[in-house]
Amino acid sequence: MAVTMLNDRCPKRGVVMLEKIDLSKKMEKNEFKQRSEELGVRLGRLQRECKALKIPVMIVVEGLSAAGKGTLINELIEPLDPRGFKVFAVKEETEEEKYYPFLWRFWNKTPEKGRIAILDSSWYRRVTSGYFDGSTSDRQRTDAYEEIKSFERQLTDDGTVIIKLFNFISKKEQKKRMEKLLDNKETAWRVTDKDLRRNKKYDEYVEICEDMLRCTDSSYAPWQVVEATDRRFAVVKTLTIVADTLEREVDKRKEQKDPVIDSQLDKDKALTSSSLKHVDLSKKLTREEYTKQKKELQDRLALLHSELYRRRIPVVLGFEGWDAGGKGGAIKRLTQALDPRGYAVNPTASPNDIEKAHHYLWRFWTNMPKAGHVAIFDRTWYGRVMVERIEGFCSTEEWSRAYTEINDMEKHLANYGAIVLKFWMQIDKDEQERRFKDRQNNPEKSWKITDEDWRNREKWDAYEIAVDEMLIRTSTTYAPWIIVEGNDKYYARIKVLRTVVEAIESHLKKMDDH
Repeated sequence: MAVTMLNDRCPKRGVVMLEKIDLSKKMEKNEFKQRSEELGVRLGRLQRECKALKIPVMIVVEGLSAAGKGTLINELIEPLDPRGFKVFAVKEETEEEKYYPFLWRFWNKTPEKGRIAILDSSWYRRVTSGYFDGSTSDRQRTDAYEEIKSFERQLTDDGTVIIKLFNFISKKEQKKRMEKLLDNKETAWRVTDKDLRRNKKYDEYVEICEDMLRCTDSSYAPWQVVEATDRRFAVVKTLTIVADTLEREVDKRKEQKDPVIDSQLDKDKALTSSSLKHVDLSKKLTREEYTKQKKELQDRLALLHSELYRRRIPVVLGFEGWDAGGKGGAIKRLTQALDPRGYAVNPTASPNDIEKAHHYLWRFWTNMPKAGHVAIFDRTWYGRVMVERIEGFCSTEEWSRAYTEINDMEKHLANYGAIVLKFWMQIDKDEQERRFKDRQNNPEKSWKITDEDWRNREKWDAYEIAVDEMLIRTSTTYAPWIIVEGNDKYYARIKVLRTVVEAIESHLKKMDDH
């Protein structure tokens, strides 16, 4: 196998090369007993403090086969309250998981604030064993490095502590442990043909691991190499790394000041770019034109939906817009043409307590479509840079970095092969008022209008500034914004239908051309 190294493009933060590591380190039994007991008490206390301070923790245990990851995890959780942590044994992707972006299953494993997630192997399988075994291509590995760094950065920026441990042993020691496991019928199943092949090509596999350590070692999620030849030494080093890291974070949080809440919307309007001011809201269709075009486009969409499923292409459609802007009507005309077994509409309301205990993108990741399916979001992750920003539900730092976080998430979806489209349903203030009053006066529609809708209307100018910035900073080639002229509902619904149909057809044509 020709191994493509990424050394020139990877940061070098001083990660020790594995071949230079002293694997002869040992610890005597008495010292081990004393130090492990002291560390156990300390870890128990720190777990309680992390819970009180609502600090989420992810501990990633990676390393070579037979390097003792399971043993170290068992020692690590021994002093912890089992109600406050969960251990995940990460294996190769299941058939179901292969239908989702590769980080989807790890977003689902991110812990709530105050809890600990421990991963026996992790997202790094993609760039180590997956690459070595041939299931990850060069392109996929390059994309995965960028996606992993973004993933870890997003979590740590949001307050998650990520501790990454790499357990290392020599080729000789690895072979000896594998032979011991194989000699016992009770443990032989733990050694696979892939494990034996990695030992046989030890140097090649270690080179891939070194590449991974260089490319993903960062100030916010650094790697720690554990010399794992001697069990006692490895256990004490692991417990010490975890305890020291948590202690630093606990001390830091205790000293932390409250985040600055500043919507920054008092900008000079003359100095701000505007995507909305130039939208032609006079565009209209007659009822006859609407009826004819709707039937034609829905027929095409129905056929395309079958083709999406056959080719296993996922689609993500996000709808934002002014209250009463026509999101529901547009979504309804889309779903009328879709097989109900192949799509889901996800209405986004204020986050509940469980959702608030996670990263703000978590609840959207958990609803992303699997390959061949369509996910429609009625309001989206863009609430972070609109309502949360304007209402002061997040800090200035949080909404400011959200543009990059959202672009990175959408890029991940595009890398996975998804079609991503985002619609802004634009109406003017007079049309919104007319629709509000129509809803109030119609018993069948009065449930759609609330006092909050009228309050939000008073902040129209502030929202307009935020929306303009959002459109400019997050419309990309891989996940474009489409502004929909929405004063005429017929025109708006047809534009949405046509845009979706043409985007799918264009995507299929590109696939055929390749």
